Amino acid sequence: MRAAVIVFPGSNCDRDMAVALKAAGADVSMVWHKDASLPDNVDLVAVPGGFSFGDYLRCGAIAAQSPICKAVVTHAARGGYVLGVCNGFQVLTETGLLPGALMRNANLKFICKTVELKVETSASAYTEGYNAGDTVGYPVAHHDGNYTVDDATLATLKGDDRIAFTYTDNPNGSVADIAGVLSENRRVLGMMPHPERAVDAGHGGTDGQALFRGLIAQFASA
Repeated sequence: MRAAVIVFPGSNCDRDMAVALKAAGADVSMVWHKDASLPDNVDLVAVPGGFSFGDYLRCGAIAAQSPICKAVVTHAARGGYVLGVCNGFQVLTETGLLPGALMRNANLKFICKTVELKVETSASAYTEGYNAGDTVGYPVAHHDGNYTVDDATLATLKGDDRIAFTYTDNPNGSVADIAGVLSENRRVLGMMPHPERAVDAGHGGTDGQALFRGLIAQFASA
């Protein structure tokens, strides 16, 4: 599988994402935000965490206007896979690839710790390495992770089985405890917790490995 990791000014999880993807078997390219196109034959685009453009204006808002994001939107429209983590999730909502918005945490504090998540569905390339109902531990590190959608959109997400992960102990006030959501075609995943920081026992846990291995296996068997 060929993957591209987008790099913005202020990204700080781009290398973590690249390492996690490479460890799972992906061929990874780093792509600067001013580039207007993705490398040829890319299967997955990863939009990493961090504080793109210093979170000025609104988290992810400036990054979403970068030239490369037009290519990411086109990639998704063609059926390509896109994974947005933390700030990457914020960018994906700003581009319109995923519904909702990420607001300031309910307690108005920056949160940095490992949280327990429930896998809500295994019916996606990202979560097929788990069973629905499994619990996993991923780190979070955010100030604006309070996922918000209107009632109609929430009903759609639930009805279409597009909620990928929920918090077992909600740290930020997200509606319905949502930690990650899928697009209509289930090929775009946005989530606030960091699976790429949970792939090495030396860093505190390996629960994220199944996400990356399952995703890579999807292409190996295609």
